[in-house]
Amino acid sequence: MYQKDYILRMIEMIADLIAGILGRVKKGELKQASDELKRIYSDFLREDSSFFESIPEEELTDKLLQNHNYTNGHLEILAELFNAEAELRLAQSNITGSLEFSKKSLKIFEFLDNEQKTYSFERINKMEEIRKRIETLLK
Repeated sequence: MYQKDYILRMIEMIADLIAGILGRVKKGELKQASDELKRIYSDFLREDSSFFESIPEEELTDKLLQNHNYTNGHLEILAELFNAEAELRLAQSNITGSLEFSKKSLKIFEFLDNEQKTYSFERINKMEEIRKRIETLLK
């Protein structure tokens, strides 16, 4: 119970931090947004962003759950970070990077949606936004 409450508080805190990062992206403060993202990867997931970037999309959830003992809470944080990273890459005109992070974020959100027992309108809406971004980037 305490572990679950702790993870929920962490996810809420991450959501606030990511909102700040996305605000910086919208303002064009891309360097600061990038620096904050790097710090969050390290502080909350104990790995730098290049570690996660190197894992192929199709191996992502299995590798993190089995080899690194991540929980669904960790995966939710990572999905949010990947989504913010995709927005940042898009703002930097890095279409390939944005597409890669969008696909990874969607993959994790879909996994969580299948695994978790509770229905989340927020997650469903986020997945739809990511699908639209991917569709636009593939054109």
